[in-house]
Order: sequence, then C-alpha cells, then structure tokens
Amino acid sequence: MDVKIEESWKKRLETEFDRPYFSSLVAFLKNEYHNHLVFPKGKEIFNAFNHCSFDNIKVVILGQDPYHGPGQAHGLSFSVREGIPFPPSLLNIFKEINRDLGLPMPSNGNLDRWADQGVLLLNATLTVRAHLAGSHQNKGWEEFTDAVIQKIAFEKKHVVFMLWGAYAQKKAAFIPSDKHLKLHAPHPSPLSAHRGFLGCGHFSKANEYLIEKGLGEIKW
Repeated sequence: MDVKIEESWKKRLETEFDRPYFSSLVAFLKNEYHNHLVFPKGKEIFNAFNHCSFDNIKVVILGQDPYHGPGQAHGLSFSVREGIPFPPSLLNIFKEINRDLGLPMPSNGNLDRWADQGVLLLNATLTVRAHLAGSHQNKGWEEFTDAVIQKIAFEKKHVVFMLWGAYAQKKAAFIPSDKHLKLHAPHPSPLSAHRGFLGCGHFSKANEYLIEKGLGEIKW
C-alpha cells in the first residue's frame, strides 16, 4: 500500500502498510472520514513522522488519543494549532518547563518547533471521531504504533522516552533501558499532574542526557 509518509519512515514501515490489519484500518478510516467528522485532517495523520524523520529522533513523547475538539488536533501528541487555547495537559507541560528550565509560557501550543528538532510526538491512536474520546481505539492503530516504538527501540540508541501515565509506560515496556533513557511520571492531566508530573524535571534530564551523548539539547 502506498502511504504518504516521510521517506525514512516509509522505508522502515512498508511491511506494516502491507499487513492485513493495516488494510482493515484504512477501510475503517475511509468510512469514518466519509460519514463523520474525524480529527486530525487526513493529510495531517502522519504529521509527527513528517516533522521528525527516523534519523533525527532524539526524544519520544507518547500520547494516547488525538484531541477530539474542533481545531485542536493536527497530528502531534499534546500539540494544538496556533490560536487554540492550551488544553489542560499542555498547560501543565508548559508549567513544568517553566519550573524546570525557567522558560516563559509560549505564545502558542503548536509543538512543530519541538518536532522539527527531533521530538517524536506520537499518539498511540492517530485519529479520533469528533467529541468521542477513544472512538478509534482497537481498530489497528495500536499495532502500528507499537511497531513504530519497536523500530526506534531496537534500531536506534540514546533516545529519551518521556513516559507519562500508566498507558504510555505500558506501551514502552519493551524498550531496553541499557540503550535508551526512560523517564517515568504521572500524566500531565489535571487529574494526576500534582501526583508527580509537576516537579518531574524531565525536560532538564532529557537535555543533560542528550548533551552527555553528544546529541545536542532540545530548545523546549
């Protein structure tokens, strides 16, 4: 199947695109996009990959679902378009960056600027029906994104995985700790951020590790 995705990813994932589960997923998505309002736009589904090539990955931040409100999701986990108010989890991420690194609150929540530096902002499920959280779970996306994580875990080294919440930590259970840095914290959601996300120091820890490995820090 010819999937429009950045070339370094296409080369590594073409076997996934030819598997039966992916054909079933594509059929499901065609029906969903035809009959319902689905986020993100079709051309933005693989935005995380198109902004961050396989060779450029320094950090992986795992989310679960895209935002399901109008105008929010654009293919990068936790990110929203310019002009969209910060969702609560993203606001807590920026609060922790301010506390950890002393950086001011940014003017917008579009995280293209992170992705272009090598931060893969990957949701486990890459699409969602409007206003229905979890509506595209268990349709094939999780199998695909597990394959993505495994490719990174076993073909690269010295990648920082920021694992926020039980779901992300479970997804990344097979990442070898001797090759990568795994940072665990509660999810930045208002329901759990006060239990240890705020104060986790992940952004400074990631940069210290990347500098130590000669890879250069991320400008958060």
